[in-house]
Amino acid sequence: MATDMKPPAKAAEFLTQYGWGDAELLPVAGDASFRRYFRVRDGDRRAILMDAPPPHEDPRPFINIAEYLKNSGFAAPDIFARDLDHGLVLLEDFGDHRMREHLDHHPEDEDAIYRQAVDLLRDLRQVPAAAIAPYDEAQYLREANLLTEWYCPAQQLDVDADNFESCWRKILQPVIAAQNPPVTVMRDYHAENIMLLEDGTFGLLDFQDALIGHPAYDLVSMLQDARRDVSDDLEESMLAYYLADHDQDAAEEFRSQYAILGAQRNTKIIGIFTRLSVRDGKQRYLDFMPRMWRLLEKDLRHPALEPIAQWFDQNIPRDVRSRPIPVSVKAT
Repeated sequence: MATDMKPPAKAAEFLTQYGWGDAELLPVAGDASFRRYFRVRDGDRRAILMDAPPPHEDPRPFINIAEYLKNSGFAAPDIFARDLDHGLVLLEDFGDHRMREHLDHHPEDEDAIYRQAVDLLRDLRQVPAAAIAPYDEAQYLREANLLTEWYCPAQQLDVDADNFESCWRKILQPVIAAQNPPVTVMRDYHAENIMLLEDGTFGLLDFQDALIGHPAYDLVSMLQDARRDVSDDLEESMLAYYLADHDQDAAEEFRSQYAILGAQRNTKIIGIFTRLSVRDGKQRYLDFMPRMWRLLEKDLRHPALEPIAQWFDQNIPRDVRSRPIPVSVKAT
């Protein structure tokens, strides 16, 4: 994973080629990938330089989805310049006004801002899905299996991995059947990836891993946020708001699939955060584990999750779930 925040070797040449040769580069906080970001300042002009170095990263999916979102009426960054051979992209700077920090300082705005975020997802389901890969069974299983591949070894647990996958295959069937027609799923739609723009719209970021799938996925990503506490009351209020145009049967079916996708996503994230700690030495992600287990256990209480809830009870006892992962552990 990238930790060096010196500008990439080709940055000066790239910026000069596109008229930003005198600009100043300032590091911007990155994410859990190899991608890095720099704020580009040239007088009153601002931009963001994305460094997505091959072979670890490919900026083309980001560019593709950014263009799709803009063409569909949503606020994604304009692409000013690109060098795909070196993984450099110069894009619009949405500033620093994130939903997360705004709500930290203005909690009274929480209901209105989350309603606007829900409205965006309702609007997204009304436009044709992007021409990208589907969120299919194989992808869901790869993600869920991160728990048995990383978390369980880190906790020195000998678990029934085959039955784990079998349970997920069964549980995911109604979700996959409901993905017809699919919607574009950004997959990281939450308070740290939503920018509050001056015109009152939401600027969207971190959608390069988008797939087409179930509309509940991005909703649960936002309402069961891995990095921000969302109260149960707010989650229920926003879920009911999203479902206001569904009849009772459709709403109950959606709630069941929402719980399934919440459990799948939270299972995946527990595996990912363990991997970031064990493989990459990013121990700060372990701080999120108590929240992730709380969210997962809430989802597992839904009747649709009974088979996988039983697996967790039999393979990962509750006292283990609250046990810190040893920071010195190294997975094989």
